[in-house]
Amino acid sequence: MTATTGSLVTAAFSMVMILSVTASADDTGPASSKGGKAVDEAPAGVELTTTLPEEISVDNSSKKTEITATVKNEGDQESGEIRLLVVGFDGLVVKAVQGCSAIAEKDLPEGSNSGFSCGVGNLAAGASTSYAVDATYDLGKAGKICLPVQSADGSKTFWQQGPVPFGTTNPSPNAPATPLLLGTDNQPVAPGGDKKAPDGPRELPKTGFERGTAPLGAAGAALLAAGAAGLWWSRRRPVKR
Repeated sequence: MTATTGSLVTAAFSMVMILSVTASADDTGPASSKGGKAVDEAPAGVELTTTLPEEISVDNSSKKTEITATVKNEGDQESGEIRLLVVGFDGLVVKAVQGCSAIAEKDLPEGSNSGFSCGVGNLAAGASTSYAVDATYDLGKAGKICLPVQSADGSKTFWQQGPVPFGTTNPSPNAPATPLLLGTDNQPVAPGGDKKAPDGPRELPKTGFERGTAPLGAAGAALLAAGAAGLWWSRRRPVKR
């Protein structure tokens, strides 16, 4: 009887451990719209935004990380048909987005390395939709992500978050994982696990339309030409139907 009781206690403890791990895996922590701004005017009563987690964790061996990208309609009217793009830059490469289609390499915006297009559909007032993003992050580089929310045909961009950096100023190459904070310029780790020697003020590489005009280290930098009224990408190429 003692042996049976011990087995039951062990089984119950194992079950608690499994449930605890599952619960923590689903907890993405606080989310933020840092680095986001409205671009083209949305339909009356529609207010579209996106959020990213405040913190992600990069496995130092596999370089893998997971990100939750959320699009919200904070207005009081339906959004109409919209789509969300998830685009990676520099050290952050988007490998997959649940339920979304990869953007062909030739159609990626200038300066990006990967991207996915998600057909959100008609988002009800007050509703939100989240997408699980699988990515890799090379800690030897800076890394950024961008979330534009567009009309279904790509003719208008109602909101754009980023390119906003994830990074750390205190790399931990000898630990199992390195936590990265949203809106933080990454201090890259050199081969061998040492920080790269400082070489003057650090700033993220310049990409897209802003290349050569303004640093992208500040949260909220957008892929928009100075004074341009609209789109960061859809106007570069004819819309494919």
